[in-house]
Parts: sequence; structure tokens; C-alpha cells
Amino acid sequence: MKNILVVEDDEFIREDVAEIMGLAGYDVRMAVHGKDALEKTLESTPDLIVSDISMPVLDGLGMLHILRMNSDTENIPVIFLTSKAERSDLRNAMDSGADDYIVKPFNGDELLRAVENRFRRVDVLSRKKIANREDFRELDELNANNLEQLIHQQEVHSYQKKQIIYKEGHNPFHLYYIRKGKVRTYKTHEDGKQLVMSLFNEGEYLGYLAILEQAAYNETAEAMEETELEVLPRKEFEQLISANPAVQAKFIKMLANNVVENENHLLGIAYDTLRKKVAKALINYLNKYHGSKVDGFTIDISRDELASIAGTATESLIRALTEFKHEQLIDIHKDNKIEILNPRKLGALLR
Repeated sequence: MKNILVVEDDEFIREDVAEIMGLAGYDVRMAVHGKDALEKTLESTPDLIVSDISMPVLDGLGMLHILRMNSDTENIPVIFLTSKAERSDLRNAMDSGADDYIVKPFNGDELLRAVENRFRRVDVLSRKKIANREDFRELDELNANNLEQLIHQQEVHSYQKKQIIYKEGHNPFHLYYIRKGKVRTYKTHEDGKQLVMSLFNEGEYLGYLAILEQAAYNETAEAMEETELEVLPRKEFEQLISANPAVQAKFIKMLANNVVENENHLLGIAYDTLRKKVAKALINYLNKYHGSKVDGFTIDISRDELASIAGTATESLIRALTEFKHEQLIDIHKDNKIEILNPRKLGALLR
């Protein structure tokens, strides 16, 4: 019989949820806040936790953080009960490793479906789980496609434009693979200004640096448009990378390229002229998201975003764009989209 721990400070809701779970055949225990839940988890590990977010003593986010930091409890599925007013807390919860959420008020069928789906997901992953180093190597021996095979089996998280994927200073719990969309990472200065560090496109990995360094994220990741990410739990990624030399080599190479690109980016910001900074930002954006495609060479990006990529003030960027337009290197449409008219001549400014 599956054991479920219900964590809720509201006695009526706590008893109601426990009754629903009990009638469905689950063994149910109850806790009144996060601290109480942690104590009960240490006494007997539950198969799943259903928890409120806002609670006294220790809230749901604090409880989740402690669970995920402990190797004995890091894999316990957690479903949060949340009100619409807690949307920001909910996003933080999902970033920190929550498995699902239900918005209050909810009915019993909705809750039971979420619990059953989570147990079904755990069963599927346990059947697919690769238990040891030899099993990992059996997946196309020394083939870096092992990672792609594994990550395509994971859940897909959807993000809207400008939605934060993870925040600077937070601990990493997942490796992300971009199935659809565009992502940027940026650092924020104490005065609030943002500096874009990297741009990511479909088919690229995100968030691996913090995992490899065993450190918190040193930048924030944000969706630039509607984006879908396949999410691999940190523990599974660490197992795979330690077991497969080819996957290990793949990320070492990516890490080295990332260091070189960031160094060149920061050197350019420090020493390049304004015209070169803006030209480089346009060309890099074009190459990243258009590649060899020649259908219009049109860039749809706000001036503030482009300025943060170029590492300059928005007013300075606009001045450089105006110069480029007069020189017929670009055209600026009425909807503010930028059309690259002469990419070769614009690229020559980088030399």
C-alpha cells in the first residue's frame, strides 16, 4: 500500500485531503507544517507528499528545499496545493524540484488523478532507470547520443515569453534540453541592469555548468518566446556523466567552449567600439537563430534586450542602429523589427 503524507496547516483541508486519499486505498499520515512533515518523513519515508505552500514554522518551499538536499529524501514526489495568489511561489517550487501542483479550490477527482499520474510516472521511470555504469554503457557504447535518448524520455515543461526558468543564486536540480523556443541567460548588476551572457536555441542544453561545478546558478535563464524544455533530474544526469566517458567528454567540450565564448564576450564589452558591439550583437543573434536560412534576415527583439546582448545602454544602441540604417546595412520596420540588408558588410565591422 502506498504511503502519502498530507501537509496542511488548515485543519479542514488537511482532514478532507486525508479522507479522500484514505478512501482511495492509500495509507495516509498528516503534518501541520513543513517542520512537522520533515520529522515524520525521517521517522518513515512516504511514497509521496501532498503539501500546501504557505504554512507557519516552515513553509512548503523550505520543506522542499531540505528534502531535495538530502540523498535519502531527494526523490520523494511532491505535489503542491496552491492558491492563484501564490503563482510566484509556485514557479519557485517547480524550479526547485516540485513534481506537480493543484490550484485551490479543487475536487477529489482532480487530486486523485494527480496522485495516480505521479505514481504512474515513478513506476515508468523506475522501469527505465539505468542502475549502474555497465547499463549506461550498453546504450550505444561510448555514444554521446545516450544523453539524448535518456532526456527524450523526460517530462516537458512549458514556459511563456519572459518567464524565468531558473534564477541566479538558486541551486540546480535539473539539466534542461530545449525542445522548442529560445532562451537567454543573463547576470544582473546591483543597479538592476542586465548583461546577457549566452543565447540558446533548440537542441541545446541549459543549466549544466552549475551542476558540473556543484554550485548555485551564476546567472538567470529566461525564455525569449514560448519555449518547451525537456527536464532531466540532476541525479540522473550526474549518474550518466560519471558512467559514460563520451557524455563526459561532450560536456567538457561544451564547458570549454562556454568559457572561451564568455571571455571573448566580456573582452568585447570592455574594449570594442559601440559600432562593433552592436554589429556583433546583430550578427551573433542572426547566426544563432537563423543560421544558413535567408528568409528575410529579420530580427524580432526589443531594443532593451538587444542592448543587454551588446553590453551597452539602450540609447547608445539606438544611435548605432540609426547609423547602420543610414549606411543601408539594416532597415528598421514600422513594427520595430530589424532587417539585415547586408550581413557581409555588417560582419566586416567585426574585423
